[in-house]
Amino acid sequence: MKRIAHVNSPKELASFIDFPHDLHQGDPNYVPELFIAQRDMLSPKKHPFYEHSEVQLFLAYEGDKIVGRVAAIYNRNHNAFTERNDGFFGFFDTINDQETVDLLIRQASDWVKAKGADNIIGPVNLSTNDTVGLLIEGYDRPPMAMMPYNPPYYVPLLEKTGLIKKTDLLAYEINVNEANDKSVRLIEALEGRLKRSGITIRKINLKDFKNEVVKIREIYNSAWDKNLGFVPMTEKEFDYLANDLKLVLDPNFCLVAEKDNKLVGFVLGIPDINQIQIKIKRGRLLPTGIFKLLFGKKNITRIRVLTLGVIEGYRKMGIEACLYGHIIKNTYGTKITGGECSWMLEGNYLMNHAIEQINGKLYKRYRLLEKAI
Repeated sequence: MKRIAHVNSPKELASFIDFPHDLHQGDPNYVPELFIAQRDMLSPKKHPFYEHSEVQLFLAYEGDKIVGRVAAIYNRNHNAFTERNDGFFGFFDTINDQETVDLLIRQASDWVKAKGADNIIGPVNLSTNDTVGLLIEGYDRPPMAMMPYNPPYYVPLLEKTGLIKKTDLLAYEINVNEANDKSVRLIEALEGRLKRSGITIRKINLKDFKNEVVKIREIYNSAWDKNLGFVPMTEKEFDYLANDLKLVLDPNFCLVAEKDNKLVGFVLGIPDINQIQIKIKRGRLLPTGIFKLLFGKKNITRIRVLTLGVIEGYRKMGIEACLYGHIIKNTYGTKITGGECSWMLEGNYLMNHAIEQINGKLYKRYRLLEKAI
């Protein structure tokens, strides 16, 4: 007999975080999330998301054994910004069993409906500014940093609950030795043209990180405002994410375009920390995980370009090509052999075409699902 239980205690939260480790044990492509990071993300007293929104975690049991988990998420900032009444589900993991999935999705749907939602979207952990999507193509390799992973059986199980496709999110692979270096060769000419318009490209200044974050937040919240599912990040949310990313940030792969001391575009690439995390058992930094993390960083060979944006009025001037060109150029002479550009909305033809022009290959696909409730 299966049952659903609320997660209310620290012990239950630890069980919620640890369940995927047991579920995916033996899967060579599974990367455990760091326990401390997941615990803070799911703790209302630790993460700024809970200042405006609510989350309820659920565990599915068969007898005393955990067989599934889900988070029901009611994002008030999303609904205010989009003028919708959406609910979300996330942190979804399950055994290969339809009854379990039916119970989890029904529980999450009932919870967000009671908050006022008239449909449910997912997987989303916690918002579209975090890890998003269900892997539907590209199961042969581990995910990149801050990208989701799930086995193939999740897809039909979720679809049988009535969830249907909302949109697909794309991940492109780029290998340095295969990349079209046209954008690199054209950097000097492109930058010359941009400078005549008063626009310069530079690396992020880590010594002035606090002020840089303020400027980048402004451009982030304006450059993506028309993207499907986008919701602006609050100051505290952006600072929380920035402080996490600072631990792995490499200025060679975090570049900004600037005019008159105002940022008009930026690109952020981060080292693929998953190359280390995959070796950290159950996501625990102690006693040995911390050393793997500290000493493994220098051996990372891939980066993930997770965001590139240019504000309206400055697009199609060559800024995007210049930023991409610098990212590729800055890998020369390093251990970086390539990486991933993700995630891209399937309908973002301009950016997808730009990646394809530098020989980016579509190699993973993720899906957002939804249904009326």
